[in-house]
Amino acid sequence: MKLILAVDALIPPLTGIGRYAWELASHYQTLRDDLDSMRFFFAGRWIGDPAEMLQSQRAEAVASKRGATHVRMPERWHRWRMQREMCGHIFHSPNYFLPESVNGGIVTVHDLSVFKYPETHPIARIKHFENGFASTLKRASHLITDSEATRREVIDYFGWSAERITAISLGARPEFHPRDVREVAIALSEYGLVYGEYSLCVSTLEPRKRIDRLLAAYLDLPSSLRMRYPLVLAGSAGWLSDSLREQIERGERDGWLRYLGFVEEAFLPLLYSGARAFLFPSVYEGFGLPVLEAMASGVPVLTSNSSSLPEVASGAAWLAEPDDHDLLREGIERVLCDALWRQAAITRGVQVASTLTWERCAKRTLEVCRRFA
Repeated sequence: MKLILAVDALIPPLTGIGRYAWELASHYQTLRDDLDSMRFFFAGRWIGDPAEMLQSQRAEAVASKRGATHVRMPERWHRWRMQREMCGHIFHSPNYFLPESVNGGIVTVHDLSVFKYPETHPIARIKHFENGFASTLKRASHLITDSEATRREVIDYFGWSAERITAISLGARPEFHPRDVREVAIALSEYGLVYGEYSLCVSTLEPRKRIDRLLAAYLDLPSSLRMRYPLVLAGSAGWLSDSLREQIERGERDGWLRYLGFVEEAFLPLLYSGARAFLFPSVYEGFGLPVLEAMASGVPVLTSNSSSLPEVASGAAWLAEPDDHDLLREGIERVLCDALWRQAAITRGVQVASTLTWERCAKRTLEVCRRFA
């Protein structure tokens, strides 16, 4: 099989779809013996080594390095040349869109939030989907989704047949695993954190993540509990979050909240494993990778009872309605304080996470590609 993987999402620092694309790219390279040819496509050009893009803070600089070919010619001739070079290959885009030069191909659709919750996205992103996604669906031969929940949504929303969509779960990296206090105490202390004495939420600050609901529920916990286990937020600033930032600043002033912003990749597994509980009340996710990473780290989890999140948790998490203030508050208190439930959740969570790895995700994705080779 001759395979082309689009790596446009490999823009450091890696988050979300970028992580997905990198894991596929890196695992595919270890599986090269199973492939007749493996090429990487970035922004209209060929890339020799995707790892180079992660060693640079500017992806455009990578394109001029050895191993990338940028063809300067009229657009129609460039498109013709790319189509000719792609002939006989299976093209996989892990980021929603097929290049205009590709007729046929496999596309990963991570979620439909831009269609179901457009008010939670920047205008530019909505326009990007309005202008290009329909064309991709017309030209795609098969779709991959991160969960069965998203697969069913695509079937219902776009009228695709079930046989043309495959659900393949994402994975947790080996770095996410249970750790004792000796492994993480020093790293946590640099952030003023103590092992087992904080709750954690890792999320971009955007409306559908329901961080505002989480803060309101946490504020309503008994004061002694809230101060004993302060809430730590980690993640980029996102969008449409001005009022949320005001909530965060008030919580920080009152001493029960810490906002770390974007956390370096190497520290993130330590931050997870040192938490007493992981809280992720997002109202909608195509998969919810932070939930899986928390379970792999041996941390009890509270998450939403909607979209793909119950599927990912697979019985290991406390499920709550994120827009029901009382139920969310009660769930947080249970996850923090119920010793019997916590131990059962930890055991079940580690078991679930052990079955969902990036290697498994890559192998299953290659199996889908082979069906169309």
